[in-house]
Amino acid sequence: MAVSFTDRELDVMAVLWERGPSTVAEVRGALDDDLAYTTVLTVLRTLEDKGYAGHQEAGRAYRYHALVAREAAGRSALHRVLGKLFAGSPELLLTQLVDERGLAPDELARMRALLDDRLRGLGEEDDA
Repeated sequence: MAVSFTDRELDVMAVLWERGPSTVAEVRGALDDDLAYTTVLTVLRTLEDKGYAGHQEAGRAYRYHALVAREAAGRSALHRVLGKLFAGSPELLLTQLVDERGLAPDELARMRALLDDRLRGLGEEDDA
């Protein structure tokens, strides 16, 4: 399932992923922006309508929870960015990442280790 969020929806989902089940007031308090209670409620209801969030009654309030894993959302967003900004080329995306001057040497080393692990894994698949 392709997962797509607006910026505001993604902000709210990030709270649900980090905090777990939360009331509207708790989500509102965890957001960086000072949004009206009704705005946060509307976003949560929209996320429910899309099938990305659900709720359970907790007394007089509802506790909202994510129905979509952060990883699934990340994969979907990455595919969109890859297609729209990098013409579907993972190599162009990687080039953009490693050309970023803000990366510390240890971050680059971890990225290289990930690539090395992936290449070793591909070699093992060929041997099977």
